[in-house]
Parts: sequence; C-alpha cells; structure tokens
Amino acid sequence: MKKKIAKVLKMELPGGDAHPGPKLASAGVNMAKFCTDFNAKTGDRRGTIVPVIITAYEDKSYDFVIKTTPAAPLILKAAGLTKGSGNAKQIVGQITDAQLTEIAQYKLPDFNCEDIEAAKRIVAGTCRQMGIKIVD
Repeated sequence: MKKKIAKVLKMELPGGDAHPGPKLASAGVNMAKFCTDFNAKTGDRRGTIVPVIITAYEDKSYDFVIKTTPAAPLILKAAGLTKGSGNAKQIVGQITDAQLTEIAQYKLPDFNCEDIEAAKRIVAGTCRQMGIKIVD
C-alpha cells in the first residue's frame, strides 16, 4: 500500500547543523529525528548550505533527498569573495576555467543537462550575473 503524501518541502539547511525550528515544524515531521538523520548524512558538508527536498507523509514519516550546494556560494569560494556584484556589468573577481569545470562537474547531477560543456555554460551564466570573470 502506498503512503499518502501530506506535504513536499524544498529547503536550504546548514550542512551537518540543522536544528528544529519553524521551517521544519511546517513539514509535520518529527523534527528531532529529521535533524539527527539530516546531520548524519551531511556531516561532511558542514559550513555549507545544503538544499533538501522533504516528502512528509500523513503517518508522520518522511523521506528526504539531498541536493548539491548552490552554484553561487561555490563560485564565491573559488573567487575568494564574500559577495558578488549587484551589477552584472561590474567585474568584482575572477575564476579560472579549471575552477569552472570543477564546479560544473560537482553540480552536473542536479542540472538538466548531460554533458560537462552544457553544465559549464550554466555555471558561466551564474558567474556573469555575479560579476565574476572567467579566465584561462
């Protein structure tokens, strides 16, 4: 027999450091158990933001799928910056093509493309919007 889905939530939580709170209360799951499970799976990603999709069922059980870290924080880390540009035309930093490839390979499972070149173009677009230049 299939479980009935009560709610599906998309959230961004700190890796290895999720705490019970209002965000999780809206999911209708056992917050302490979820936090323990989530922190155990994301302990190696401590200090980064981890997107997660939580499927809560009517019987208060849940499943969750962990996604890769968003591209923007990875780009900022590679460029050694804390913040991108508010104006896409203003260049505030740069990353190398090798760093771009590394970020694209990491993000590839979450992108809707199958080859690394398409993934690089997606990440390069994010770089342009943040005022980050890609150099060879």
